Amino acid sequence: MDAKRRKFLKISGSLAVGGLIFSAVGSSLWKMFTHPEQIFYDSKRAKADKLIDDEEDFVSPYRRTFGFEVPDEITAFEVSEGSLYVAMPNLICVYGMSGEIQNSFPIPSDLRDLTVHNGLIYALFATRIEVYSREGDLQQQWEACSENSDYCAFAVCEEGVFVTDAYNKNICKYNVDGTLNRFINSPDGFIVPSYSFAITVMNGKVFCSNPGRHKVEQYDTNGNYLASFGKSGHEPGAFSGCCNPVILTPANNGELLTSEKGIPRISCYSESGKFRSVLLDTKALGGGSAAYDVRILNDKLVVAGGNKVSVFQYNRHQSQQTACGQCDKDCPLKEGMNNAI
Repeated sequence: MDAKRRKFLKISGSLAVGGLIFSAVGSSLWKMFTHPEQIFYDSKRAKADKLIDDEEDFVSPYRRTFGFEVPDEITAFEVSEGSLYVAMPNLICVYGMSGEIQNSFPIPSDLRDLTVHNGLIYALFATRIEVYSREGDLQQQWEACSENSDYCAFAVCEEGVFVTDAYNKNICKYNVDGTLNRFINSPDGFIVPSYSFAITVMNGKVFCSNPGRHKVEQYDTNGNYLASFGKSGHEPGAFSGCCNPVILTPANNGELLTSEKGIPRISCYSESGKFRSVLLDTKALGGGSAAYDVRILNDKLVVAGGNKVSVFQYNRHQSQQTACGQCDKDCPLKEGMNNAI
């Protein structure tokens, strides 16, 4: 029953987006799932219209300096205290920054998201949350607040556990002991066409995507709405397709990183939503149409996609031609500058 309901959400939610493909049948419907960028993002037209920088023209201020492969598709990952926590189907592995495996333990197969808080590993599933020690011992678990819940992503902080729910189109706030605290609803209403309902906590505030509206919304930790930013479009500084951004990641200087699917790219915004620059484009990331997950570790960008983890560092020579290189915002990522040409 749950599998059928989730399948229905993926199909009916996408078909309803702006009436875009209300009458799609046959090959068009198949293309919607196998090549979403051609239906929702129209990447060829966008590039022809110069709405997106051609990959040959775009220069990233970051260069890949290291990477490694893991045994299976990465479903979620986190960086904490110098270790990489990588979730794959039925497995969580802990790696060092050089790619050496430190630990691994089995998990159920329907994991949606992963985070680490106070040395504990929090694993989000469609209808529950499980908490593990670093060694893989189950410490705590609790069920979703509704039998219809279909959890997407979550963030954990001292003030609570904030979980996005694709089915109920809201945010559930739990206390860290698993007690339901409250529901948070968008004043504009959350539109969630697919499983792209990101959330993070930064500077004592909760940031979440309203993906069908192409916005990032901001709340205090009590659930009070504060502000939002974002607009629809293909150009840098806008969010394209049916449902973006997919990933939200806080930087250690108060900036916010977003990661998009369809035409994958990672961008930087101020806390108030001012667009800074695109950091990594589709070519730099490795192509495809899925969003790449991104975290920051000291002076490095750590990116996960497919079965690969990549580390990027700021490059002095490349950055001179970029908006990031011209930005005067104090940025710890520039401290580990790679001077190689």
